[in-house]
Amino acid sequence: MSHLHLDQALVKQCRNLAREIARPVEKLIDDHTTVAIERATLRLIGIEGAVQSNSQWVPQVNLIIEDLQKDGVLGRGALYWFANGMIQTKMSAVDLGEAVAKKKLKLPELQQAPEKEIREKALNLCQLARANLVSQREMRDSLRSELKDSFDPQGKNGPILYVIVATGNIFEDVIQAQAAAQAGADAIAVIRSTAQSLLDFIPHGATTEGFGGTYATQENFRIMRKALDEEGRRLGRYIRLTNYCSGLCMPEIAALGALERLDFLLNDAMYGILFRDINMKRTLIDQHFSRKIIALSRIVIHTGEDNYLTTADAVENGHQVLASQFINECFAKHAGMTEDLMGLGHAQEMDPEHPDVFLLEIARAQMTRDIFPESPIKFMPPTRFKCGDIFYSHLMDAMFNFVGVLTGQTIQLLGMPTEAMHTPLLQDRWMSIKNAKYIFNGAKNLGREIEFKQGGVIESWASKVLKDTHGLLSLIHQKGLFQAIEERAFAEVKRTETGGKGHDGVIPRDSQYLNPFFELL
Repeated sequence: MSHLHLDQALVKQCRNLAREIARPVEKLIDDHTTVAIERATLRLIGIEGAVQSNSQWVPQVNLIIEDLQKDGVLGRGALYWFANGMIQTKMSAVDLGEAVAKKKLKLPELQQAPEKEIREKALNLCQLARANLVSQREMRDSLRSELKDSFDPQGKNGPILYVIVATGNIFEDVIQAQAAAQAGADAIAVIRSTAQSLLDFIPHGATTEGFGGTYATQENFRIMRKALDEEGRRLGRYIRLTNYCSGLCMPEIAALGALERLDFLLNDAMYGILFRDINMKRTLIDQHFSRKIIALSRIVIHTGEDNYLTTADAVENGHQVLASQFINECFAKHAGMTEDLMGLGHAQEMDPEHPDVFLLEIARAQMTRDIFPESPIKFMPPTRFKCGDIFYSHLMDAMFNFVGVLTGQTIQLLGMPTEAMHTPLLQDRWMSIKNAKYIFNGAKNLGREIEFKQGGVIESWASKVLKDTHGLLSLIHQKGLFQAIEERAFAEVKRTETGGKGHDGVIPRDSQYLNPFFELL
């Protein structure tokens, strides 16, 4: 593929600044846990039941963690009390979880076993859970090997066709997803129900009444995974499954996604901070543990920088996207992720009436590909300037597809002609897939046939964005990440260090904090 002549010394300086920006946040992460991390820990060892209360099913893990938090002992870690409970009662993890959730006993009131015995029990539970995660990963990878899997992290085979379903009913989502796969889609994203990211619990069981999307639950993951595996066998190719792993339950959804063999997870703390007003500390601490699970399971994450350009001008603020990508890359590596699992996000959201707009879009897309050559880049379609003119929208999507294949993007979320009107119908998705297949096939090798003019508009614009990125990262380094966000460093959005949802779920770790998953993952 053709490449831009970027200042590699400046790229290196940006990465060094990102590491310095992340360092104090990593110290915060190491000193704290959250209610969501502790719930995820219990889910990993097999606690997945729910208790009915006032006609609603409440997850057992929520009831268990709420009690430990009220008793002021969560800082030692849920596993400390749970392992001791299993030793004292001789119950299995599942039976003990049900007993505690139904208030039949209180974990802190049980006699305590010797510290060494508790830690050995907790380690054993975590080792068994880790083995289960590895088994699920191997089962998924075996099916990928059995069927044709078109995904290549570096985009050498061209972008994969990635579409969404969002009916609110998991069983109707299955029908939509199978139809999309039959039309040629390589990956299906099940859009999460509006505002689920603000729920501090995961709904239980299969759901049929989501608004603007379908609830992310373990049973819904199972249903869609089974349906796509069956459809993939019929079609003779592997269909990848995506869901949303952000918000107040980020670590839990990572655990459930790993257990149910998902391929992609939208996983980004910055998105939750900026666009859902989730507390900075809570979401960055949660992100670290969720990404450790994701790293072991070798799930590809998608980050949310594309959203910055829906609230800030895309021409003037492209450097905010790149700065965030450098920081996101650093946090991912701190959690043990390799570059081929980092689906860093960006979008084609410039005003289509701007002069030479496609040169500028090509510049940013190629710059992203060149700076993160090993990462599976996620390219998002135009939405901000779409209206009810479906023909113009379809043309915008065609140009977006052209930029994607020219610059070697990896994961191409297909735009819809009815983007500004309604949730896509079957024929809307079919039109978009046909559009992309035509362009991806017709221009497959164009990027290998051309070179970018040195000092031309494309290369000069990319160099300007890189220089502006360095300036922004220098400013963030000087102020600190939290203060910079408070001063609208990203997406023109202001947040505060102690504000936002979920701050009360951040727990300082006790000196005897116990959670072997942090080492085993």
